[in-house]
Amino acid sequence: MGTAIQKITLSLSVLMTCAISPLASANKLLKCSTGELLVGQKQVGTANYYAENCAQSWQGQSMQMDFAYSQNIPEWAFKRAATHFLKKNINGYNESSALHQVTALYRPVKQGDLYRLSYVHSSKTLILSLNQRVLGRIQDAQAQQYFNIWLGNVPFSAKLKQQLLN
Repeated sequence: MGTAIQKITLSLSVLMTCAISPLASANKLLKCSTGELLVGQKQVGTANYYAENCAQSWQGQSMQMDFAYSQNIPEWAFKRAATHFLKKNINGYNESSALHQVTALYRPVKQGDLYRLSYVHSSKTLILSLNQRVLGRIQDAQAQQYFNIWLGNVPFSAKLKQQLLN
């Protein structure tokens, strides 16, 4: 009986180790900053920016952005905004690119929901989660460029970009 329990415990330990998210194997991410998510003048939530090194450029390192919503937002609004700002910030972006696969994953949110966008630099992997449930991932050399929506030359909100990067 004791041996069976030890085997079960060992099996669960191995299973839990294998189930750890890709970011857990990356260097520890630090919370760098928080900013307001505004649509027009209305605050619809907050964004948190995490990186391996907050003093370095966001490009070329593992990072994460969390978006906590205080308002309901329809799926189409996410998809339309993401497509618009990816086209503005990435030369040659089109809807057949790997980045568009992430945009297609968006779902509507309600008050209290949390989107998490995580990037693991070592594997070039981008992961989109809603309320701690992985919606999907891509592994692509350009995966980190998805953050140009908020941090690029033509961001969703210049004020949010400034709050997150300064």
